[in-house]
Amino acid sequence: MEKILKGYVFRLYPTKEQAILIEKSIGCSRFIYNYFLDISKEEKINAYNYIKKLPELINEYLWLKEVDSCLLRCSIFNLDNAYQKYFKEKKGLPKFKSKTRSRQSYRTNNITSNYKEKTYNSIELDLNKKIIKLPKLKEVAIKGYRNLKQINGKIINATVYKEANKYYVSVCVEEYINQPIITPKTIIGLDLGIKNLVITSDGKVYDNQKYIQKYEKKIKGLQKWLSRSQKGSKNREKIRLKLARVYQKLRNARKYLIHQISKEITEENDIIVAEKLKINQMVKNSHLSKQIYDASWQELIRCISYKSKWKNKKFYQIDTSYPSSQICSHCGYKNKELKNLKIREWECPKCQNKNERDLNASINIMNEGLKQYMDELQFN
Repeated sequence: MEKILKGYVFRLYPTKEQAILIEKSIGCSRFIYNYFLDISKEEKINAYNYIKKLPELINEYLWLKEVDSCLLRCSIFNLDNAYQKYFKEKKGLPKFKSKTRSRQSYRTNNITSNYKEKTYNSIELDLNKKIIKLPKLKEVAIKGYRNLKQINGKIINATVYKEANKYYVSVCVEEYINQPIITPKTIIGLDLGIKNLVITSDGKVYDNQKYIQKYEKKIKGLQKWLSRSQKGSKNREKIRLKLARVYQKLRNARKYLIHQISKEITEENDIIVAEKLKINQMVKNSHLSKQIYDASWQELIRCISYKSKWKNKKFYQIDTSYPSSQICSHCGYKNKELKNLKIREWECPKCQNKNERDLNASINIMNEGLKQYMDELQFN
């Protein structure tokens, strides 16, 4: 049994009163985050000391009493997490949250209590009635996961967010999954690209849908329209909403493709091997940066990684310095002339084997991953 954290996203259908309270909650969460971010510039961040200051702050700003008190504490911990990430990765210093961001949210934790031998939760989910109970909001109608009858796990927290004038809730659940005992029988190597998103060692090609090209013209038109509109006007708000909806369609289409590919790869193969990619360095190439961001390689690798873990499959990543495209997968000869990306097919000078660049690279990646697996077996 493996313990995992899994997220379930539902569309929310609040009443007018509930929608007003959600907007207030988002505003209060943003205020607390910005307030303590401002303080943190003068003193060292300490989440627990900041929480001690909350009662005094609530008495000063009485409107903070209208919302769930737990979300105020969560905002402080979000700020603390942002700083921890900055100190760990040495980049991305926390910034003030803005009202004009396309996505606005707040998070609240599930509080469990016992009374008269009964257990009560501040967050409860009923998929049969299609409702979710949230602090202060009480019961809110939801939609999503038509084939799911119940969630077998403990709810940890819920994040309510607004995007493109629609409300959603992301529920984080702690679940235990039964990992099957698998004796690896199949192995696959993955070469990631721009022309084709994934090329596998068994010759399967997953096309790059290039969603940014499909929506680019519409996005540019709306951005130009937005820049010409008067600030604070109703027309500007309408255009901003249209633009947010286009971006949402773009993200959803990209997300659907990535989950479709990662699900298929992890279900059909026992050992999966991919290469490590230094995305931050690759996007410095101004000619390819847009296509690299659109391909979402990092998100694809992340999905393959955690899905492999859930299904008890083996997932390996080979080092970036490994010259997978330059080595002949048939005899192992290294052709240094293949650093030119325009060369898509080449004949090995040693064994005369004809190699297609991406397929050859994916086979080499698979072979290198097989070595890692054999080394792992030897040490175990």
